[in-house]
Amino acid sequence: MDKAYCFPCFLFDRYPSHHPAFTEHGFQGWKNIMSKQSGILKHMGGINSPQNTAMHKWETLRNPTKHIERVISTHSSQEAANHRLRLIATIECVRLLAKQGCAFRGNDKSADSTNRGNFDAILSSFGRMNLEVQRVFDNALGNAKYTSPLIQKQIANILGNKVREKIRDEVGSAKFCILVDEVVDASSKEQMAIILRFVNCHGFIRERFFKILSVADTCSQTLYSEISKVLTHNDLQIENMGGQGYDGASNMRDEFNGLQALFREKCLYAYYVHCFAHRLQLALNAAAKGVDDIYTFFDTLSFVVNFVDSSAKRHSALKATREEEIAELVAAGKLQIGTGANQACTLQRAGATRWGSHFRSITSLINLFGATRTTLAELAANGPKKIQAEAKNVGKAMKHFNFVFCLLLMQFVMKITDFPCQSLQKKSHRYFECSKLPKISKKKTSRVEREWLGCFDYKGCIILL
Repeated sequence: MDKAYCFPCFLFDRYPSHHPAFTEHGFQGWKNIMSKQSGILKHMGGINSPQNTAMHKWETLRNPTKHIERVISTHSSQEAANHRLRLIATIECVRLLAKQGCAFRGNDKSADSTNRGNFDAILSSFGRMNLEVQRVFDNALGNAKYTSPLIQKQIANILGNKVREKIRDEVGSAKFCILVDEVVDASSKEQMAIILRFVNCHGFIRERFFKILSVADTCSQTLYSEISKVLTHNDLQIENMGGQGYDGASNMRDEFNGLQALFREKCLYAYYVHCFAHRLQLALNAAAKGVDDIYTFFDTLSFVVNFVDSSAKRHSALKATREEEIAELVAAGKLQIGTGANQACTLQRAGATRWGSHFRSITSLINLFGATRTTLAELAANGPKKIQAEAKNVGKAMKHFNFVFCLLLMQFVMKITDFPCQSLQKKSHRYFECSKLPKISKKKTSRVEREWLGCFDYKGCIILL
């Protein structure tokens, strides 16, 4: 072609080219070959010219010792050990926080923050215990510390998958049941928890928390789709499902479009069971609300507990009064002493969905009745002006005979209902054992009724008052 080309520029020059005469068209100006205006000298340029940059890349390409695979392979074993130690420390931090169910990050992640969160605190603790860990993190590059939130989430996800693999191996080819419930978390996202219940190879009933995932809504089709994805991904066949356990919401139990009906289309024997403990809670709550005096009693109980326990100052005053009361009773010989005895407990609030919490609330108020009454009287006489009237009204409500009568009556009754409540929530209970609970409860009811009629003649109310 009787033309000159620059091979390094042909390989590495950008597009469009700085000097197309030497990369695309070819150079033919032989008369001006050494000209600084249009020849080779102009093409070469200065030290930072495109031609010199291309030459440097060409020399690097021709030198095998500078290839990326050679550079990576020449990393020392010490550097690899440092990376491994950093990663191990991060994995152990994530494992600990995940197992304990603790938050990873704090509110302030800045360099001058005094509390950057649990993850950084544990990592610093590892560094104080082992100076080698501290050294490798202090000398780590910014992109090789393995402590970013993305790395933490990836490790947590890997650990979760490992746990699910163990559970899947434990299930094996056996039939299994699913237990599903939803709840709205602190960020107002709907979260669905999936639990597997099965009989292992040794013949023992096992319940394993399998996965929690966010769902867009709680309609039956959405829940069915998400649960099916989880089961399929973990090689759990819907045809091996032997039961379904949900609450009694219509999107769960509906016979035609409910979640249980969608699974029954795939597996006819996946019978739906409304959670026994939840059914008992609903029955007891409905029965209690059906009696006016009992309904009023629980409202008053919640009013008393919330007033005394909602303020730190009132809580402290109640605790101090109870400690003085315990000291006086022990000095008078009315209380026995021993390890763990006579602890200064506090009032317990009743939960909206747990009937057993009502029993704990009633028992705590009976134990602290005298201390609570003394605290309210002190607040009504010497407390802040804005709460004196309210403290007086709470004290009057506590000393009303109907309230005290129902307080003692419900303690007797709930001693009976607390037993099936706790029993139905056990992981290893069998259906045959659960079917005996009504008979046991009836026997206890008859015995408690005789005790109530035989020994309760208003003296308890008078003593409490």
